Amino acid sequence: MSEKPRQQAAASGAGTPGSAQGPDRKPDDRKPDESRRDRTGAAPTRSTYRHGDLRRALIEAGIDLARQGGPEAVVLREATRRAGVVPNAAYRHFAGRQDLLQSVRSAALSALAEAMEAEIDKTAAIADPGGQARARLRAVGTGYLRFAFAETGLFRMAFAPLEGVRIAGDAREPADPANAGRSGLNPFQLLGAALDAMVEAGVLPPARRPGAEFLAWSSVHGLAMLVIDGPLRGMPEIQIEAVSQRLIAMVEKGL
Repeated sequence: MSEKPRQQAAASGAGTPGSAQGPDRKPDDRKPDESRRDRTGAAPTRSTYRHGDLRRALIEAGIDLARQGGPEAVVLREATRRAGVVPNAAYRHFAGRQDLLQSVRSAALSALAEAMEAEIDKTAAIADPGGQARARLRAVGTGYLRFAFAETGLFRMAFAPLEGVRIAGDAREPADPANAGRSGLNPFQLLGAALDAMVEAGVLPPARRPGAEFLAWSSVHGLAMLVIDGPLRGMPEIQIEAVSQRLIAMVEKGL
């Protein structure tokens, strides 16, 4: 055998067990970049992930699944397929499906908080303290309802009762920073801060402040659920917006 064929055979690794990875390369969790497909024939949405990025990639996949189908759609196997890794790789970061659901729920609450903050930001230019405080409360309700109607899957993810998953953002539990928006406040805290601002501005009597967040929250959440899953389904968007604003005004004046 000539020298050149020997070099070619060595380079190709012909007849050498495990030569696809080479002698010094350890196997990892990643699937082959392009050719690997699951049993259904569908190619993974994402073929690789950056080293140390798998937990975040799985959460992002869970967020996409929740956005499309609510909490029922968030399953570990599909999240790993979308992240481009083998199913067992998920267990390095999540004890099970409930653990992933908890992280996705926190992300949904954070997104809701950011939607509320975006509406609050629009009130910053109002000079009158009382008017600004009232507008801030209305902004909290507006952001909440618009998010519920635009991101219904994530809204369900945030609040649906799930076995083995905490009701993240529960007012009775310590605040979790993972549920917060840009301000560091979660949705319930944003509502509380708006009510406190109304007291400071003199437009809400201090005696009426205790428990006001529960009245306001239950009102807007009730409307959200009536539109999403109740008898108001199918109502035209323009009518939903009008009813939403009337409800928010009713809450503001009734506190």
